[in-house]
Amino acid sequence: MINKDFFQALEDLQAEKKINKETFIQTLETALTSAYKKMYGEAKSALVKLNPEKNTIRIYSYKTIVDNVEDPDKEISLAEARLIKKSFKVGDIVQTEESTKDFGRIAAQTAKQVVMQKLKEMERQNALDELSEKEDELLTTIVKRIDNGTIYVQISNSHTEGVMLPADQIPGEKFNVGDRVKVYVKKIKDSFKGTQIQVTRSNIGFVRKLFELEIPEVANGDIVIKNIARDPGNRTKVAIYATKQNIDPIGTCVGFHGQRIDTIISELNGEKIDLIEYTEDPLEYIARALSPAKVLSVETNESLKASRVIVPDDKLSLAIGKNGQNVRLAARLTGWKIEVKSESSVSTQNTKEPEYELTELSDDAFEDLGGLEELEPLTDDED
Repeated sequence: MINKDFFQALEDLQAEKKINKETFIQTLETALTSAYKKMYGEAKSALVKLNPEKNTIRIYSYKTIVDNVEDPDKEISLAEARLIKKSFKVGDIVQTEESTKDFGRIAAQTAKQVVMQKLKEMERQNALDELSEKEDELLTTIVKRIDNGTIYVQISNSHTEGVMLPADQIPGEKFNVGDRVKVYVKKIKDSFKGTQIQVTRSNIGFVRKLFELEIPEVANGDIVIKNIARDPGNRTKVAIYATKQNIDPIGTCVGFHGQRIDTIISELNGEKIDLIEYTEDPLEYIARALSPAKVLSVETNESLKASRVIVPDDKLSLAIGKNGQNVRLAARLTGWKIEVKSESSVSTQNTKEPEYELTELSDDAFEDLGGLEELEPLTDDED
């Protein structure tokens, strides 16, 4: 039955797999007790105990001492109990060690099943504990396989693979099996199928982590990313500010000859990046957010969280952007509704054919990032 080799195997599991032996033994005792009851009767009060120090297994049955026995499986008379021990009295519990001779084969089978099941559970939990520390982190992975547009990547130092759905990929990017690719760990889920790591390159968190990786001042807090608005594969706006007066946040992020920002743009597959210096003045912040367009004036309505921006006639299309992209990202970055109008349309008071784009933000369309809220990436439907 269970012998010295079995207990040595538990020691090896604890050392190699980092599995808690005490927890494992408790689970095994419960399983063996259940197996014993199935063999000798569910009504029987019994308990299986493993002793790793002595490499033994013991089975004990329990009966309560009563005046009149009604359930022989759980009760014993006072007279019969005192044949075992004279000091017994009604209400005491009599413990009797049972023979394990006929239970050996069942115990061995049960132990094997429990070992395999518990080993899988604990390995999965250990892997989940390790990987949970990687959530909201940037990882360099290797493309393992591609199936119907979904990319599966191998997580370093792990037997778990990451899943990057088509919606989590940058539009236009192509990967081959074996390619090294940076990903952002969006979510780690544990289910009956095992641990699943959802990774992304389209999330705003991916951009934030790239800035932390490539710009030391962002990593150490000298420059703070206030908010990010992104249309993956097309354009991203990043609002930043410096915590020290002697630091130029825009210039620092751009780097010498644009090396820093170019590295980030290259990783984003050529996605345009607008760096916006954050200010608490909403008028100035909205104007800056519409970069690269020139803004003549900004009016705001605090109660409606809405603004109207006037731009030169020749800058109207630039301010709005292709399919409204620029004004939409600016609205997401600032948290303000933005109405863009040309200078001539305002001066002539042409209300029949207003040349503007009104961008509204729904309350539930934001994603928290660094204190401000950010919308999810754009989809074709939004256009």
